[in-house]
Amino acid sequence: MSWIGWFIFFLIVQVVHFAGTWRLYQIAGKKAWEAAVPVYNAVVLMKIINRPWWWTILLFVPIVNLIMFPVVWVETIRSFGRNSTTDTVLVLITLGLYIYYINYTQKVSLIENRSLKPRTATGEWVSSILFAVVAATIVHTYFMQPFTIPTSSLEKTLLVGDFLFVSKFHYGARAPMTPIAFPMVHDTIPIVHTKSYLSKPQIPYFRFPGFQDIERNEIVVFNWPVDTVNAFQQYGDGKYYYKPIDKKSNYVKRCVGLPGDSLEVRDGYVFINGQKNQLPDRAKLQFRYALRTNGQINPQLLVDRYDITDGYEYDQQNSVYYFRAISEESLDKIRNNPSVLEVIPLKGNKGQWDRSVFPNNEAYAWNNDFFGPLYIPQKGATVAITPETLPLYKRVIEVYEGSELGIENKITQNGTEILLNGNPISEYTFKMDYYWMMGDNRNNSEDARTWGFVPFNHVVGKPVFIWMSWDGINKRVRWERIFTTVSGHGKPVSYLMYFIILVIAWFAFDFYRKRKKVAGK
Repeated sequence: MSWIGWFIFFLIVQVVHFAGTWRLYQIAGKKAWEAAVPVYNAVVLMKIINRPWWWTILLFVPIVNLIMFPVVWVETIRSFGRNSTTDTVLVLITLGLYIYYINYTQKVSLIENRSLKPRTATGEWVSSILFAVVAATIVHTYFMQPFTIPTSSLEKTLLVGDFLFVSKFHYGARAPMTPIAFPMVHDTIPIVHTKSYLSKPQIPYFRFPGFQDIERNEIVVFNWPVDTVNAFQQYGDGKYYYKPIDKKSNYVKRCVGLPGDSLEVRDGYVFINGQKNQLPDRAKLQFRYALRTNGQINPQLLVDRYDITDGYEYDQQNSVYYFRAISEESLDKIRNNPSVLEVIPLKGNKGQWDRSVFPNNEAYAWNNDFFGPLYIPQKGATVAITPETLPLYKRVIEVYEGSELGIENKITQNGTEILLNGNPISEYTFKMDYYWMMGDNRNNSEDARTWGFVPFNHVVGKPVFIWMSWDGINKRVRWERIFTTVSGHGKPVSYLMYFIILVIAWFAFDFYRKRKKVAGK
């Protein structure tokens, strides 16, 4: 739904509100017209039901308003003496329309200075839960979201089992695009494993201002761009589902290419505008290798001394180890092991086409280790659109800058002529910035080399903190990683002890404050 569509819907809601409450406003000592003025009518209603004015803001916050509207309906009828369980159930199941019945048929009066304290322990419990959910949803949506590392694509920097806090405000919080959704979950309701949202209606893309741009080599959480029709089968019912942008699967990779860059991969290493990309010192590139040996190596030695944690296979017949990922530091150590006879890089060759690699076109004989050069689209930049360049940018034009933004973009080709919505084009100007996301585990990472560009409207946020880390293989907590920062230089330092001291100090202060308050009575 477009912004115009939402504006019309908003006006309809105002008409519905006025028709159902104008008499109640009069009973409360207000003017009937005050029930008709958008936004102002909500502020006045908050005074009538003895609630703070800022509740009005919550009525306009997507997801949160799904909780707040039922609360306001209930508070409205209770302010006019309708406190029974039957009244509460009726106003909820009629989506607030029960207020019409009270407005037109019942003789009611406003309860002045109504007590807001729940009358039962159950009511108090429900009230506390509701507003805890509201507060947590606001934090989760606009400030900080917990996230789990599920794969080893950034191994050595982020480990499988790391639990992160992802900042939404660094790059600017993205307002929810799917307004009807279960709060504080992504695309699936836990336990019951069903969709957590309705795909329609959709709110147009909007992002609040951030205080920094995405910088080169930063780790970024984003929605997986190709997680959509025919690429998502999660609920075990054999069906495929369309996923709106903000409900696509969350991925975490390193941003090695920025808008406007020319990117190339040579022998697994990234080159930007002809210069080799210099990664931060915490980043540890890993590649796939085979090691021919004269015997087996102690498995514990591989983990403890050589820091090989991403698995391997051993061909006993040929005395060959196949490692999915070894860092350069580990390789320098293991090649000196007396059992190692030969180290064999397992990489693609220049000019060898891998059909699974973007843009999945034989005209681009690219693979994971030799890729590009490729121009990364920048907002406002113009590129030539020819039969040769079309495979690189067709999805950008049709999907990212087309259907996902509510624009009908259809590209067809007539011989060497390219047509956009039936009109010949020879160039295209991009409406958004795009990024190139890759894993440090270069031969064991499904990243932009597989599915291409990441539009800025798919960016979720910046991981800033590891608050928990669980080693699933050894069934232990990685205490040394708890409360460490994601970015920075040198070996990560845990701030867990400082946090514990701060918590103890707070409880001590709170205890002292309460004792002093009691003593003063």
